Order: sequence, then structure tokens, then C-alpha cells
Amino acid sequence: MTPRQNHPILNLPNILTMMRIAAIPLMAGLLMSPSRQAGFWAAAVFALASITDWLDGYLARRMGIVTVFGKFLDPIADKLIVMAALIMILPYGRVPAWMVLVILGREIIITGLRGIASSEGIVIQASDLGKYKTIFQIVAILGLLLHYNYNWLFGIGHPLLQVDMHNVGMFYLAIATLLTIWSGVDYLAKFFKVIIR
Repeated sequence: MTPRQNHPILNLPNILTMMRIAAIPLMAGLLMSPSRQAGFWAAAVFALASITDWLDGYLARRMGIVTVFGKFLDPIADKLIVMAALIMILPYGRVPAWMVLVILGREIIITGLRGIASSEGIVIQASDLGKYKTIFQIVAILGLLLHYNYNWLFGIGHPLLQVDMHNVGMFYLAIATLLTIWSGVDYLAKFFKVIIR
């Protein structure tokens, strides 16, 4: 049996994860204002945080420094920044409250079940549905944070060249909500199948 290799908590992947958590107050502070500029910069912060989500996992595997602390903190950071963004834009009517409730409820339930399974030494493999859900959530939130109309062709203000980012965000959020429910039911089925066995 090979000895367990210990890695310091303050390694690069974990630092990136902690930076993602540290970005939450900055994003929330920006979203205290419903202005176009505030939404743009909040979207930029959210986009950078989402990039670190991919980067910290990649670096942890590439550098061989996957830690228990990182495994615990990484999914927590993901859920915190997604929920913070959705909750902060609720007062502006940019997102239906029931969708936020579904997404938040799913994360609380599944996180609780994972904790129960882990305490019993049970590992339940997550399906790819969770990954797709996360991708659609990120794209949806970026659209909802930008919210306003943007034109994409050298600043030309013709209406046909403008994109309503709120509609883009809601389109992807609808898909993300369906995937949230689907992946949650899928995990529940796997959990109870293992428990009943």
C-alpha cells in the first residue's frame, strides 16, 4: 500500500478556488446597482470566476495535487457564486423567483445527500447532466447580468444588429432549469438505489 501523499492546502488550484469565493462580494457589490455598467463589470467578474473553475480543476489534475480541501471547496465555490448572482438580480425582476428556488433547492438537497453518502463511505458517480447544467447556468447568468441590448458589429446601432442579452439569458436559464431538475432526479434515483440495496 503506497503512503498517502500530503499536499499543502495553499497550492495554486486551491488559491484559484479561494479567489473565486473572494470574487463573490465584489460581484454582489456591483449588482447593488441595476445599471448597464454595473451589470457589465459584474458579468466580467463572473466570467473570470467561471474560467478559474475550469482552470483550478485542470491544474490540480495536471500537477497531481488533488486535495481533500480542494474537493470540498471547489463545488461549494461554484454553488456560492451562481446563487449569489441569481439572488442579487432577483429584486430587479430579471429572473423568475421559482427558477431560483428550484436551482437553490436542488443544490441544497444534492449536497446534503452527497454528505450522507460520503459519511457512509458510498461514492455515487455524478452523470454528465450536472456538467451540462453548470455550462448552461454560466451562459444564462452572463446573459442576465448583461441584461441590456448590445450590438456586435463595430458599434453600429442598427436594431437588427442588436442582441437582447436578457432574452439570451432567459433562454439558457430555461434549459439550465430543466437540466437542474433532470440531474437532481437522476442523482436521487442513484442515491436511493444504493441505499436500498
